[in-house]
Amino acid sequence: MSDDLRLRAVDEADLEVFLEQEHDPEAVRRSKFPPREREAFMTHWTTRILGDPTVLVRAVIVDGELAGNIVSWWEQERRFIGYWYGRAFWGRGIGSTAMMLFLQEEKTRPLYADPYVGNTGSVRLLEKCGFQRTGTVQHGDDEHVMLVLSES
Repeated sequence: MSDDLRLRAVDEADLEVFLEQEHDPEAVRRSKFPPREREAFMTHWTTRILGDPTVLVRAVIVDGELAGNIVSWWEQERRFIGYWYGRAFWGRGIGSTAMMLFLQEEKTRPLYADPYVGNTGSVRLLEKCGFQRTGTVQHGDDEHVMLVLSES
């Protein structure tokens, strides 16, 4: 990959791009994640993500352009990780490179991820970064792969 990739803190101005990326029909289909309406999206991001000091979130910048985000958060006793990229950045190795950079900052292990079982690109990205399958979980009607990154 020859793209210039870096992570930085998320600014509120980034949220407009993130909202647009979340509403991409193909991204919604692959992730099985229903997009939020604008007000709910902005409230979620400003209070639950940017407003929570236990959440680690980074904007992914590629060649000066906002490509997406990576975030980690607590759900009960488990630390989860998630990410979202604009479609123009898919299939270029950006996700795995950004994940490896993020994992240098996010030191909590084990670290969990649960992408939709049909989102093979996301599952491959996580496995490439050292996550291992441990089973499946249901989110509503949809089956998701549970992956864990354990201690090194």
